[in-house]
Amino acid sequence: MKYLITIALSLLFFVSNAQNIKFGNVSKAELQQKVHPKDSTANAAVIYRKEYIYFIYTDDDGFMQHREIHERIKIYNKQGFDLATEKIYLYEGSGGNKEKLLKLKGYTYNLTDGKIEKEKLKKEGIFEEDYNEFTEINTITMPNIKEGSVIEYSYKIVSPFLVIDDVVFQYNIPINKFDLEIKTPEYYVYDTKVNPKAFYYPNIKTSTSESKGKYTATNQAAASNLTSGSKGYSQRSFDYKENVLSANEVDIPALKVEAYAGSLDNYRAKLTLELSAILNSYGGIEKSFSTDWNKVCKSILADSDFGDQLSRSNFFKNDIQEVVAMGNDDFQKALLLQSFVKSKVKWNGFYGYTAMKGTKKAYNEGEGNVADINLLLIAMMRSQGISASPVLVSTRDNGIPVFPTRKGFNYVICMVESDQGYVLLDATEPYSMINVLPSRTLNWQGRVLKDDGYSSWVSLRPTKQSSETTSLNIKINEDFSIEGKIRQSITDHLALSYRKSHSNLSTEDHIKRLENGKGDIEISNLEFENDMDITKPIKISYDYEASDAIDEVGGNLYFSPLLFFTMDENPFKLETREYPIDFAFPFKDSYLVNIMLPEGYAVESLPKSEIFEFNGGESKFKYIIKQNGSFLQLSIELNLGNSLIKPNDYSVFKQFFNKVVEKQSEQIVLKKA
Repeated sequence: MKYLITIALSLLFFVSNAQNIKFGNVSKAELQQKVHPKDSTANAAVIYRKEYIYFIYTDDDGFMQHREIHERIKIYNKQGFDLATEKIYLYEGSGGNKEKLLKLKGYTYNLTDGKIEKEKLKKEGIFEEDYNEFTEINTITMPNIKEGSVIEYSYKIVSPFLVIDDVVFQYNIPINKFDLEIKTPEYYVYDTKVNPKAFYYPNIKTSTSESKGKYTATNQAAASNLTSGSKGYSQRSFDYKENVLSANEVDIPALKVEAYAGSLDNYRAKLTLELSAILNSYGGIEKSFSTDWNKVCKSILADSDFGDQLSRSNFFKNDIQEVVAMGNDDFQKALLLQSFVKSKVKWNGFYGYTAMKGTKKAYNEGEGNVADINLLLIAMMRSQGISASPVLVSTRDNGIPVFPTRKGFNYVICMVESDQGYVLLDATEPYSMINVLPSRTLNWQGRVLKDDGYSSWVSLRPTKQSSETTSLNIKINEDFSIEGKIRQSITDHLALSYRKSHSNLSTEDHIKRLENGKGDIEISNLEFENDMDITKPIKISYDYEASDAIDEVGGNLYFSPLLFFTMDENPFKLETREYPIDFAFPFKDSYLVNIMLPEGYAVESLPKSEIFEFNGGESKFKYIIKQNGSFLQLSIELNLGNSLIKPNDYSVFKQFFNKVVEKQSEQIVLKKA
């Protein structure tokens, strides 16, 4: 009966929402709904979202952009509580031009004793903070959130900028209804495109409409039929056309998190608008903007916060002479200069491909954003005759540029070229190396810029395998506890990740990290080598004792030879998959296991030595075991040569990984001799 009531309420809820949704008109059906009728896993859902973007002409400012937002969200459980917080970004440009937040209002609705109660968003639920000198964040936190609450808010942003933010059609929760309308004056030409890698594609409709703009003119200049020299003002109007984009979407599915999917924003459905031209009143082009990648890159190079920074060198020239003198070739010099920049200028945490402070000021103050640091590194290299170029990047949490655009990038790194090929560097990350970039930058491809404005794509995906090699010695004691020594060697991107997590820890905290998730284990005599020498692999060694690794059943001993390193489950559980599996970089995970057989015991059974392959050996799992006197010796290796697995290969790769997990969990059985 409860199930039938839930279905009835859900149907009532959807019928009511088929109509035009007005602010404040929240129904009992919306509040009574327990689960989303089309996605029972959803923690929350957008009942309704409306975006209305248009331009209004004013005498003082010309055309001003207005963006109105209305959103209503249903929260099903505690995991959906974070949807009760919304961040609103306001931007400020040069000359004091800035966006304004207007008409903000919000309510939380709950059902209490069969009655709808609402609580208003108050001032104490609104927080303003300066994210950087160009961005202010207004965070709203809705009051009195409970399981089953409905929240609703609306606001307007008035902007002096012609740049229109991307319209996001897909969230990590389902959207029941989404209405969009964008009206742009005929004088502004926008190129539009929906993310081509998205798996949901909205139906964007185009049309035109008529509008009027009003302005105040002096009588003298307003019209020829007025007496010359007469005083006073008159209100005038002019007609113009608007280009209209609209969409009315229903039942937009959630963008589901999948294991090793990389950045979900690469697959998110969104509409991007790029200003390509400004027309005059006669329809001619008054100003043309970027229409291809070379034009985009030339405009970026012409920006004083980018191109000018690459040629400034007087303030550091004397400081780097001894540094570059230690290098034998351009790549060595590049690495030395990267280390020098890291020691001189710390990253302040801000992205951007244009300088925030400027390279000179960042150098003198010892702090800067991504562009301050990496443009400084490029300038140093160029001052020494090294062929260095900037590479524009969109980070993994920023999606990918869908067509030639400046705003599609939010990061810049460095490329160095020589007769030996090319390498990529990023001086913002203390533990990065040549061709070992921070994971935030590993987003498929970047755009390299040459001084003449020519540009081309360059792959950001690492081709060199990172590796983790573990040597594991196991001794079984009389009480069936185990002890031994572990040695590990870690290289490249795996080493970068390990250094970031462990290099600043005390020995005690490092040991706690190592013990975490390994059962009843005690670790001692930890040695950590090359934690700060990024040119060498990390070396780790420690002694261990564990009391719960072996099961004794009927006089036989059962245990997995990988002990606490055994992979417990396959992370790839979905039957089908929409997105590629993205491991970010290729890697090899190797184990050399040496087991001393306890006195009085012999081998009853051993796992079978086997080799599994995926895609003709592109990835391979090797499991070799043999007995050598009183010792068992194993060589186990998972070799992933390709870090990107396409969706149409998913089912085969899932089967491959299932075999890996099953093989690792197979047990050695010892019996009394």
